[in-house]
Amino acid sequence: MTDERARVRVTSPWTERPRALPRRTATSEIDAQSEVGEIYLRTLLRAQLRAALAVLGMLVLTIGMLPLIFWLTPQLTQWQLFGMPVSWGVLGFGCYPVLVLLAWRYVRVAERNERAFARVVERS
Repeated sequence: MTDERARVRVTSPWTERPRALPRRTATSEIDAQSEVGEIYLRTLLRAQLRAALAVLGMLVLTIGMLPLIFWLTPQLTQWQLFGMPVSWGVLGFGCYPVLVLLAWRYVRVAERNERAFARVVERS
């Protein structure tokens, strides 16, 4: 006893439709080095450059002005603190906390820029 009925192929209507192109993400744009990916990277680099220039400006305004201050106030080399001129104390002990603070600030801003960039890349 064989069944003589013809077999019917059942398919979804979605299989007959042409498939949509895969959505391009920011990561794929960057990996492909496309124009959009270049824009993403350029934006990150610009933000990092702005942060670096801001820290450099603060460095010039703080430690960079010391030679001018020493030149304008020569009595700083005459005043003694713990047996050494005040100007030496400022150079030896005053510069390092400023440098550490500026470095700490730069790292925080750079990491914030990178987190913002990662959010943009993950969101798209």
